[in-house]
Amino acid sequence: MKVDQELTEKEIEEIVKKSEFQKTYDKLLRFAMVRPRSEREITGYFRRKKVHESLHKKLLGKLKHLELIDDEKFAKWWVEQRQAFKPKPKRILNQELRIKGVDKEIIEEVLGGQEVDEEKMAKELLEKKAYKWKNLEPRIARQKMSQYLAGKGFGWDVVEKVTPKR
Repeated sequence: MKVDQELTEKEIEEIVKKSEFQKTYDKLLRFAMVRPRSEREITGYFRRKKVHESLHKKLLGKLKHLELIDDEKFAKWWVEQRQAFKPKPKRILNQELRIKGVDKEIIEEVLGGQEVDEEKMAKELLEKKAYKWKNLEPRIARQKMSQYLAGKGFGWDVVEKVTPKR
């Protein structure tokens, strides 16, 4: 552009579109760089921020090109974070990843390669909550422990192994 240059409606519209795209792209980059994101999280961001449909494909393409969207990397990161800071059974990890929009095959691949000691996790949870059941009749205490662990996402096989058989 030059001083005293007159712009047509089409040129003004084009400048506005480019400006809107760049502004949205900058915000999206900040969102995507905080932590790894799944593609569904990004599309959810588009909906929340009311990003025009015509920009979705182009923005997703740019983020994929920069490797900021990769569901497999996201799933691996998610599982590693969960195991490091808030361990959860595989069933719960599976649910969380499905909610985040990760494909079933990717979830199976990522969780299949993970060593998750669910028995150890279940025992630790029971130790933390043991005070609640110590004054109960053994049969009722076992029942309460089983319900608690099942509610936390542990399979029956793990529950059977870790609950005391009084």
